[in-house]
Amino acid sequence: MDSAAVVTALGALAQEHRLAVFRLLVQAGDEGMPAGAIAEALGVPNSSLSFHLAQLSRAGLVTQERKSRSLIYTADYAAMNALLGYLTENCCAGASCVPDAACGSEAAPLQERKSV
Repeated sequence: MDSAAVVTALGALAQEHRLAVFRLLVQAGDEGMPAGAIAEALGVPNSSLSFHLAQLSRAGLVTQERKSRSLIYTADYAAMNALLGYLTENCCAGASCVPDAACGSEAAPLQERKSV
């Protein structure tokens, strides 16, 4: 991940509602959530939610897929893991000080991750 993409992603997350949306979608897993359910869960008006989802989508943090008449939003775990990796790549002077922080369907189960 390059520094421009990191700045864009962090800028998108630097707002209370967008951060809450992203965290909710991370919790929702690979099935994601329809926009209406996100709005209801967070108490955000639909018009505001559309703006926030568009910002997260432009930053590459969420994806959308049309299913029937609904738009389903899903956290992009690869982008999230790349952002976390970028932020921690020089942690502890390059020494491995924390377990891998990968999430999503392609992440290793906790017991298979390397230990400290």
